Amino acid sequence: MTYRVCFVCTGNICRSPMAESVFRARVAEAGLDGLVEVDSAGTGGWHEGDGADPRTVSVLESHGYDGGHTARQFQPSWFSRLDLVIALDTGHLRVLRRLAPTPQDAGKVRLLRSYDPAAGDELDVPDPYYGGLDGFEECLEMVEAASEGLLAEVREQTEGRVA
Repeated sequence: MTYRVCFVCTGNICRSPMAESVFRARVAEAGLDGLVEVDSAGTGGWHEGDGADPRTVSVLESHGYDGGHTARQFQPSWFSRLDLVIALDTGHLRVLRRLAPTPQDAGKVRLLRSYDPAAGDELDVPDPYYGGLDGFEECLEMVEAASEGLLAEVREQTEGRVA
């Protein structure tokens, strides 16, 4: 049975595709790629059908990650097939919990940086869209740091499952 994780930011062209690419690589490195499905979406549909921001692609590819991506908007009906919905900031967390059809679905929504013990109370991944390349590099660092803790939880949740 496949374990499904979806990363969500605003437009699905910067933070969430970055988190998707990094986490997909971590899942593959852990040998869980046949068991865990990773994707991403945005709370809004402004960029639906577009590729990731060129700065996202550049930073991902320069660090050895896949930069291929097509933006889409998160749909409330997806909750029924997802195990975890990972918000990139507290605004996304609030939107996703409001969209959740049931309290159980709302419980699937978590903040990405909550998986990074070093994050402390700073749980938002800042939106790099209106800044320079350094903001995208910082975003990648935050995503990578949180991915280890998230992978540990997913590994625990999938223990005993068969792909």
